[in-house]
Amino acid sequence: MIKAFWIILKRDLLLALRRRSEVFTVLFFFMVVISLFPLGVGSEDKTLKLIAPGVVWVAALLASTLALDRLFANDYLDGTLEQFVLIPHSLPVIVLAKMLAHWLLTGLPLVLIAPLVGLFYHLPSASIWVMVLVLLLGTPVLSMIGAIAAALTLGLRGGGVLISLLVLPLYIPVLVYGAGAVSVSMHEGVSTQPYILLLSAFILLSVIFSPWATAAALKISLE
Repeated sequence: MIKAFWIILKRDLLLALRRRSEVFTVLFFFMVVISLFPLGVGSEDKTLKLIAPGVVWVAALLASTLALDRLFANDYLDGTLEQFVLIPHSLPVIVLAKMLAHWLLTGLPLVLIAPLVGLFYHLPSASIWVMVLVLLLGTPVLSMIGAIAAALTLGLRGGGVLISLLVLPLYIPVLVYGAGAVSVSMHEGVSTQPYILLLSAFILLSVIFSPWATAAALKISLE
């Protein structure tokens, strides 16, 4: 199963490198959203610090949904997904590899660019590192929840819109605790540990349950 996991992960990453425009689209969208808010609300330091946590997380949520409809679509169209279901290897392991590939291509770039966003919004250094940490914990959860919705809407017309309707309400807890951790970090004497522990619990539960739920949804969609 470990060998199958790495083979699927490498395969998805190689295929994505051949379609670099899709990867850069997510990052470009994130940066555009981040850049538009200061133009609309003003460039005062206090205002930017106040809105930065929510803006960053809303932009990350929206950016992560852009590539969800392509998570299983290409494999579904060329018949590869049916072969994944038929082979003796565990389907949840294969699904987990595809989730990790999706996060590496869409979530990890957002984490890496977060320090620049923090400087752009005049956040203190402590808050910038908290933002990086919570994005590192939260963005995998977005990919794993989104994979369930992508599997449920596989093959449907307007699947991208349906995915957004399904996942955005489920993203709210991650949004609340992720943005809350960054906001709290800007106040002295207030600990961010509860927020970080909750996000850690979210990612643990997602790793345990989402591959199985996604695999079941894929089998339903293929039937």
